[in-house]
Amino acid sequence: MTSTEQPTSIEFFFDIMCPYAYQTSVWIRDVQAQIGFDISWRFFSLEEINREEGKKHPYERDFAYGWTPLRVAAWLRRQNNEWCGTFYKICGEALHINGQRFYDREVALQLMADAGLPTEAWDAALADPTTHDDVLNDHKYATEQLAGFGVPIITIPGGRAVFGPVVLPAPTAEKARELWDITLGYSKFPGLFEIKTPKTDDDMKMIGTIFTPYLEGRQWRTIQNPAR
Repeated sequence: MTSTEQPTSIEFFFDIMCPYAYQTSVWIRDVQAQIGFDISWRFFSLEEINREEGKKHPYERDFAYGWTPLRVAAWLRRQNNEWCGTFYKICGEALHINGQRFYDREVALQLMADAGLPTEAWDAALADPTTHDDVLNDHKYATEQLAGFGVPIITIPGGRAVFGPVVLPAPTAEKARELWDITLGYSKFPGLFEIKTPKTDDDMKMIGTIFTPYLEGRQWRTIQNPAR
């Protein structure tokens, strides 16, 4: 790919809870540093897409592990998209690298303070019911307009939405750029819906090792409704 074919901006849909999306976000930040495009951070709720029949929507609960921090991210995004990206980065590292419960208020406040983010964001976001709307509108756009069923989702101008790439550990440097070129080409290829590699036992062991902090830090069980 030549530099003239590279996008100036992309969208990245995420849920902080998702360990796969976190690895992809590490990769896309590396690619961003190499190419220089902007990333518009957008929200997707695994709690909503995988909600069990008869259970409350996450926006109907006083607290939800993923939804509540996304409301904080929404408040930050209103002020500065980069703040939103930083919040995702620090919360993702907390859960997926260090096994910390980023959704606990005191943990989140310390993370924000250390990163130079406004710590008033947490309480301000939860006091503002319209932050529900920001998260829900992004989620509905992803599910209704992009047919999204999970994260990560990347949209590239002039291309189709891409679920993934699902990759771990996140590639860096030249390998990151190689994967980006594949992803960019994939997004522009009509009629191509899926390329998937079966996971061997060794692959599953590797994934389990990388996901250990996440599995130890989370307080929810995995629920996944069928994709299209």
